[in-house]
Amino acid sequence: MKLETMEPNPVWTEEAYADSVDVLATLSDEVRYKVWGGDWCTDCRSQLPDFGAALAAAGVPDDRVEHYPVEKAEDGSKTGPGVEEYGIELIPTVVVERDSGGTDDGEEVARFVEEEAVPIAVYLSRELEELAAL
Repeated sequence: MKLETMEPNPVWTEEAYADSVDVLATLSDEVRYKVWGGDWCTDCRSQLPDFGAALAAAGVPDDRVEHYPVEKAEDGSKTGPGVEEYGIELIPTVVVERDSGGTDDGEEVARFVEEEAVPIAVYLSRELEELAAL
Protein backbone atom coordinates (compact mmCIF):
# COMPACT_ATOMS: atom_id res chain seq x y z
CA MET A 1 0.00 0.00 0.00
CA LYS A 2 1.30 3.43 -0.93
CA LEU A 3 1.12 6.47 1.27
CA GLU A 4 -0.83 9.22 -0.49
CA THR A 5 1.27 11.75 1.39
CA MET A 6 4.34 10.61 -0.57
CA GLU A 7 2.86 11.99 -3.80
CA PRO A 8 5.32 14.73 -4.86
CA ASN A 9 4.38 18.29 -4.00
CA PRO A 10 3.76 19.92 -7.42
CA VAL A 11 4.99 23.36 -6.27
CA TRP A 12 8.21 22.11 -4.65
CA THR A 13 11.26 23.85 -6.14
CA GLU A 14 14.16 21.57 -7.03
CA GLU A 15 16.55 24.51 -7.53
CA ALA A 16 16.18 25.52 -3.87
CA TYR A 17 17.40 22.07 -2.81
CA ALA A 18 19.93 21.31 -5.55
CA ASP A 19 22.66 20.12 -3.16
CA SER A 20 20.29 17.72 -1.40
CA VAL A 21 18.94 16.40 -4.70
CA ASP A 22 22.50 15.80 -5.94
CA VAL A 23 23.35 13.64 -2.90
CA LEU A 24 20.10 11.67 -3.21
CA ALA A 25 20.71 11.21 -6.96
CA THR A 26 24.26 9.96 -6.40
CA LEU A 27 22.93 7.19 -4.15
CA SER A 28 19.74 6.46 -6.09
CA ASP A 29 20.81 2.91 -6.94
CA GLU A 30 22.69 2.14 -3.72
CA VAL A 31 20.21 2.83 -0.92
CA ARG A 32 16.61 2.08 -0.07
CA TYR A 33 14.24 4.50 1.67
CA LYS A 34 11.78 3.00 4.14
CA VAL A 35 9.06 5.51 4.95
CA TRP A 36 6.69 5.15 7.89
CA GLY A 37 3.80 7.56 7.91
CA GLY A 38 0.07 7.95 8.01
CA ASP A 39 -2.17 9.86 5.63
CA TRP A 40 -4.10 10.90 8.77
CA CYS A 41 -0.97 12.44 10.37
CA THR A 42 -0.54 16.23 10.22
CA ASP A 43 3.29 16.05 10.31
CA CYS A 44 3.27 13.48 7.50
CA ARG A 45 0.92 15.54 5.36
CA SER A 46 3.15 18.59 5.76
CA GLN A 47 6.56 16.89 5.26
CA LEU A 48 6.25 13.82 3.05
CA PRO A 49 5.01 15.52 -0.17
CA ASP A 50 8.21 17.60 -0.30
CA PHE A 51 10.32 14.51 0.37
CA GLY A 52 8.46 12.67 -2.39
CA ALA A 53 9.24 15.58 -4.73
CA ALA A 54 12.94 15.47 -3.75
CA LEU A 55 13.14 11.74 -4.45
CA ALA A 56 11.44 12.24 -7.82
CA ALA A 57 13.80 15.11 -8.70
CA ALA A 58 16.76 12.90 -7.78
CA GLY A 59 15.50 10.13 -10.05
CA VAL A 60 15.19 7.62 -7.21
CA PRO A 61 13.37 4.60 -8.69
CA ASP A 62 10.00 3.72 -7.15
CA ASP A 63 11.28 0.28 -6.19
CA ARG A 64 13.85 1.96 -3.92
CA VAL A 65 11.13 3.62 -1.81
CA GLU A 66 9.11 1.39 0.52
CA HIS A 67 5.92 2.68 2.13
CA TYR A 68 4.85 1.52 5.59
CA PRO A 69 1.39 2.86 6.52
CA VAL A 70 1.03 3.40 10.26
CA GLU A 71 -2.11 3.55 12.40
CA LYS A 72 -2.47 4.94 15.89
CA ALA A 73 -3.72 2.58 18.60
CA GLU A 74 -6.12 3.76 21.30
CA ASP A 75 -3.21 4.16 23.73
CA GLY A 76 -1.41 6.44 21.23
CA SER A 77 1.20 3.87 20.21
CA LYS A 78 1.88 3.26 16.53
CA THR A 79 0.97 0.01 14.80
CA GLY A 80 1.73 -1.33 11.37
CA PRO A 81 4.28 -3.25 9.33
CA GLY A 82 7.83 -2.99 10.63
CA VAL A 83 6.91 -0.67 13.52
CA GLU A 84 8.24 -2.97 16.24
CA GLU A 85 11.16 -4.30 14.21
CA TYR A 86 12.45 -0.78 13.45
CA GLY A 87 11.44 0.84 16.75
CA ILE A 88 9.07 3.35 15.14
CA GLU A 89 7.50 5.62 17.76
CA LEU A 90 7.02 8.89 15.86
CA ILE A 91 6.02 9.58 12.26
CA PRO A 92 7.12 10.41 9.73
CA THR A 93 10.19 8.25 10.12
CA VAL A 94 12.47 7.53 7.17
CA VAL A 95 15.14 4.84 7.48
CA VAL A 96 17.80 4.72 4.79
CA GLU A 97 19.52 1.40 4.24
CA ARG A 98 22.47 0.58 2.04
CA ASP A 99 21.80 -2.53 -0.01
CA SER A 100 23.33 -5.66 1.42
CA GLY A 101 23.54 -7.36 -1.96
CA GLY A 102 21.15 -10.08 -0.83
CA THR A 103 17.42 -10.28 -0.41
CA ASP A 104 17.39 -9.27 3.26
CA ASP A 105 17.48 -5.78 4.73
CA GLY A 106 20.67 -3.79 4.41
CA GLU A 107 22.70 -1.72 6.85
CA GLU A 108 20.96 1.36 8.26
CA VAL A 109 22.99 4.42 7.26
CA ALA A 110 20.62 7.27 8.20
CA ARG A 111 17.33 7.93 9.99
CA PHE A 112 14.99 10.91 10.03
CA VAL A 113 12.46 10.96 12.87
CA GLU A 114 9.40 13.26 12.84
CA GLU A 115 10.83 16.73 13.25
CA GLU A 116 14.23 18.18 12.63
CA ALA A 117 15.14 21.80 12.01
CA VAL A 118 15.39 21.14 8.25
CA PRO A 119 13.27 19.28 5.66
CA ILE A 120 13.61 15.50 5.38
CA ALA A 121 15.61 15.60 2.12
CA VAL A 122 18.06 18.15 3.53
CA TYR A 123 18.52 16.23 6.77
CA LEU A 124 19.09 12.90 5.03
CA SER A 125 21.41 14.35 2.38
CA ARG A 126 23.59 15.78 5.15
CA GLU A 127 23.66 12.38 6.86
CA LEU A 128 24.50 10.66 3.56
CA GLU A 129 27.16 13.07 2.22
CA GLU A 130 30.09 10.90 3.25
CA LEU A 131 28.53 7.78 1.76
CA ALA A 132 27.83 9.66 -1.50
CA ALA A 133 31.48 10.77 -1.67
CA LEU A 134 32.80 7.18 -1.68
